Amino acid sequence: MSWMSWTPHTAIFFGLIFATLIAMGIWETLSPTVPRRGFLPMQTTRGDRLFIGLLATAFITMAWLALTAITPWGALVLSAAAMLAIGRWG
Repeated sequence: MSWMSWTPHTAIFFGLIFATLIAMGIWETLSPTVPRRGFLPMQTTRGDRLFIGLLATAFITMAWLALTAITPWGALVLSAAAMLAIGRWG
């Protein structure tokens, strides 16, 4: 039986997501969000846009790895741009 190996990279990745969720919780407590409508076809809050952005980055990365043989750094750049666009204007 093999178990998932926690490398420093995976620990940092999940640690950053956990820290982001904590920061968003504190931000929401200090400054409650008002649902707004951007380019997404529904009203969203900050937390909604964070969740949608995380999903988008996961799908972009999976598609990049499945469809190209190019270095994954391009997926990082594209994912960061998508996350920023969704967070700001979504």
